[in-house]
Amino acid sequence: MPDAIIDRIDPTDLDLVTHLYNVMFRPEREEDWISRRIKGRFNPLIQVARVDNDAVGFYIGFELKPITHFAWLVGVVPDLRRTGVATQLMFAAEDWTRTEGYHTIRFECDNRIRPFLQFGIANDYDITGIRWDIDRLTNLVIFEKQLEGVPTPGSLD
Repeated sequence: MPDAIIDRIDPTDLDLVTHLYNVMFRPEREEDWISRRIKGRFNPLIQVARVDNDAVGFYIGFELKPITHFAWLVGVVPDLRRTGVATQLMFAAEDWTRTEGYHTIRFECDNRIRPFLQFGIANDYDITGIRWDIDRLTNLVIFEKQLEGVPTPGSLD
């Protein structure tokens, strides 16, 4: 597994993330597409994974509810998929989410993306539902993880 360096980047600096998105996914998107999605969202987190100074992956998330962080997009360049880079991005996001005081981290995954489904199951995420995505014309599986070390509402911790 490559040892990726995870950098947090400013939510207004989306050139690199847009480029990475377009290397990984179709249809290609403009920077404005990402910017509109996070506009007005509280506490966005944008991370880039680097291996040997090359940007190879990214993570975009934001507050869904006051105690829940939502992992919106995670991607890794095709040549480094299944090497642990996405896992390192997600673990870094979990650490940041815990530090920020969120109790839950959530993501939705296309039912056809088996490696990310396996990641959720293997890393203590619970399947909390499914929803039909009209844009993708497929079911999305909803995963949530209760973060340890964060006091729950109403507790004395």
